[in-house]
Amino acid sequence: MHVAPGPEHVAISTVCLSGTLEDKLRAAAAAGFTGVEMLEYDLVMSPWSPARLAEEAADLGLSLEVYQPFHVETVPSEQFGAALRHAERKFDLMAELGARVLVCCSSRTANGLDDEDLTAQQLATLAESAGRRGLRLAYEAVPWGRIRTFEEAWRVVQRVDHPALGLCLDSFHVLSGGNDPAVIAEISGDKVFHVQLADATRPAMDVREWSLHHRMFPGQGSLDVAGFLGRVLSMGYTGPIALEVFNDVYQQEDPRHAATDAMRAMRALAETVAASGMGEAAARLASGSLPPAPPLAGFAFAELAVDEVSGPLVSRTLAALGFAHAGQHRSKPVELWEQGEARVLLNLAPQRSIAPATASIGSIAVESADAAASMRRADRLLAPKLARPRGPGETDLDSVATPDGTALFFCAPAGAGDWLDDFASTGAAAEPSPSLREIDHVSITESIDDFDQSTLFLRTVLGLVPGEATEITAPFGLIRSWSAHDPGRRVRIALSTTPLRRGDWSPGVSSPQLIAFATDDAIACATSMRERGAPLLEMPANYYDDLEARLPLPAGFVDRLRANSILYDRDEHGEFLHFFTEMLGSRIFFEVVQRIDGYDGLGDPRSVPLRMAAHRRQRLRMLATAPTEPESEHRHDYSLAHLTALSLSPPELVDAAAAAGYRSVGVRMTKVTAQEPNYPLPYDPALMRATKTHLAATGIEVLDIELARFTSGDSPRDYLRFLEAGAELGARHVITQLPDADFARKTDRFAELCDLAAPLGLTIDLEFPSWTETPNLAEATRVLRAADKPNAGLLIDLLHFARSRSSVDDLRQLPPEWFHYAHVCDAPGEIPTTTAGLIHTARFERLFPGEGEIDMLGILSALPTGIPFALEIPRATLVAQVGAKEHARLAIAAARRHLDAAHVPG
Repeated sequence: MHVAPGPEHVAISTVCLSGTLEDKLRAAAAAGFTGVEMLEYDLVMSPWSPARLAEEAADLGLSLEVYQPFHVETVPSEQFGAALRHAERKFDLMAELGARVLVCCSSRTANGLDDEDLTAQQLATLAESAGRRGLRLAYEAVPWGRIRTFEEAWRVVQRVDHPALGLCLDSFHVLSGGNDPAVIAEISGDKVFHVQLADATRPAMDVREWSLHHRMFPGQGSLDVAGFLGRVLSMGYTGPIALEVFNDVYQQEDPRHAATDAMRAMRALAETVAASGMGEAAARLASGSLPPAPPLAGFAFAELAVDEVSGPLVSRTLAALGFAHAGQHRSKPVELWEQGEARVLLNLAPQRSIAPATASIGSIAVESADAAASMRRADRLLAPKLARPRGPGETDLDSVATPDGTALFFCAPAGAGDWLDDFASTGAAAEPSPSLREIDHVSITESIDDFDQSTLFLRTVLGLVPGEATEITAPFGLIRSWSAHDPGRRVRIALSTTPLRRGDWSPGVSSPQLIAFATDDAIACATSMRERGAPLLEMPANYYDDLEARLPLPAGFVDRLRANSILYDRDEHGEFLHFFTEMLGSRIFFEVVQRIDGYDGLGDPRSVPLRMAAHRRQRLRMLATAPTEPESEHRHDYSLAHLTALSLSPPELVDAAAAAGYRSVGVRMTKVTAQEPNYPLPYDPALMRATKTHLAATGIEVLDIELARFTSGDSPRDYLRFLEAGAELGARHVITQLPDADFARKTDRFAELCDLAAPLGLTIDLEFPSWTETPNLAEATRVLRAADKPNAGLLIDLLHFARSRSSVDDLRQLPPEWFHYAHVCDAPGEIPTTTAGLIHTARFERLFPGEGEIDMLGILSALPTGIPFALEIPRATLVAQVGAKEHARLAIAAARRHLDAAHVPG
């Protein structure tokens, strides 16, 4: 008995899923499938016997009706006996599985023959053997086989004319040629024994490569799978239907997620076919139909997850864009910012974790004509419902999680719901004539793993109409983009991804996100926002010169666009003006758009690389002054010394510095103790390459390298490759220590190292830990005066200076050109009495500026104005608690609070 092909009775091929066969069966059952198309190789890899497999599947509520593939080809008569024996073994196996259909795929080998009479004869023999066992053979043509098209396969099936031989129709192979489902109209429905469904985009590649790596679930690509299925059902087909999707991403995905996507795709496909009205056959799908997607009235709000660093930055920008802080949530640290019907929430205690100092879209909310019906549809499409904590009397909003974890809320239309009642008014007055009307669209960058899942989820759950998918050549690689809108064009969502990610060279922005606001006058809007101090993104003059050359625009119009960094596009309907803010909190930026006369797109695709390049320039320009605290007129250049976060490799150190707002890093390239990690950049080309790539991508510079340490037996020439590696990284300074009691010897070696470093543009900066044979400022000064080298310098480390009881007055008397930067930290006033205690404190227990008793301000005030402050604050316990990257951010935040606010002249 055949399974009726309703949406709940569709099988999934095990080829769609990753993992072992056990994983795949559990995932298929959990997603609601009742049947599995068994791939031969999955069974081969399984420890279960076919009979045991049938039992396990039955316990999960799964049938194993179809087995595949069995490769067939016409061979010389003397070889056919072996092929028949092979087939009969498969028939035995199918009996144990309980499978009734064997998919026989056309193949091509060196021994194969182009002999139509022999082909019919051999297929008839196979069919006769299968028929005696109550089995059916579904013959499938593939473009790389000897029988290449379904038309050829149909001619063979008709010629054989055996009741146990029919066709396997695969939507991919049928539609990949001309994407016209009508081509199967001449096939008899009773001779279709199996149907396989898959979608795909239409890339220009070999069809075998396309078929085996890039198939998609129905609705994710551009093939007319709905039309194909409707035609098949209209033929009277009642046999098994299976999703067969070869996809490199899905075959590495958690099989539970992939199976959920597969069922979501099938339920949406059933809805499409049922709505097409293709006769009584389509009505069979209606039993499992989805609740229709209610009309949407627009975005209710977009919520940003922020922290104490990114929150003030986003708040200031919203205020400059004309938003008012109109409400404060009654029980949560959530702010309501409002302008017209555009609402942005800032959540200082988001349920999802975010990277420090980063703002991120945590949720979006749409206004639904029937929020409960929207939720029922989402539930039917297997969208995971989110638990939302709420206080007494607060609105219970339904929400689900998108594949990337963003929350999607369903709200009643404005005026009909009461979620705004959860916010107490701040009394801030909104502008009487708002510049911005509403949220126009939201754009999110997805990983390649989440991209197809997210497009499917948003399209089906919200009932969106997809637009044209595009691929854009951008400064950092190819970008694939997708956008969709509701039928009323009130809700627009765009997604983008990087299909191929190689190496670490990138814009330095992790998955940028965009909220776009609609205005009726982009030029006036940009002018007023700029006057209020909004951080609008500057566009290059070359863009406007090219625009003026390409399009006949009114006199003076391009000049007004140029003055406000506004981009322009037009289509057959109307025009589009839009501009952007700078990147806020590392990831978020805003856009303002004006649609004129029915323009329906999201701008010229070429504006994406233009904007990306502008954001990179902004990032590099603002890196050194990226605010981590309220602005001060006395800001310093900070460097992240490697000892502060020694567990981070050099590339990771660079990323941590960029994320926290440092200007530069110090890199430890020699191993000082047996216990610490080793980063041998001079002798590790791969590590050197990765470090240089991260430096270029983030704009971080290398301030110094360490450590050239000379005891009695060391030679300066041993450090030549170390110096060359530092120069390759762009370093400017080299930290040196002289734990040698022989003054003449250590001075000579210091001078020789200076000579080796000079052609490389490096200074040699002497540091004097108090437990070494060069223990204080006085001894270090003697070395520098005796060496008398122009690239020699003194590195003042506040801890060593204080612990050596060196004199600030003596420090003031030294030549200012000796001082290139300083190591900054704090510590308790009590000085350890043992060498072990001094070393342990220096390497593991320093404090943030302002937390100890070192006379930091006094020491730093004796140094030249404008030198960088390198934060060397190893703090083992705190690093273990919060991680090295967060520790680095906390360090610079403390330094800015204590040193910038104190107006230290450095």
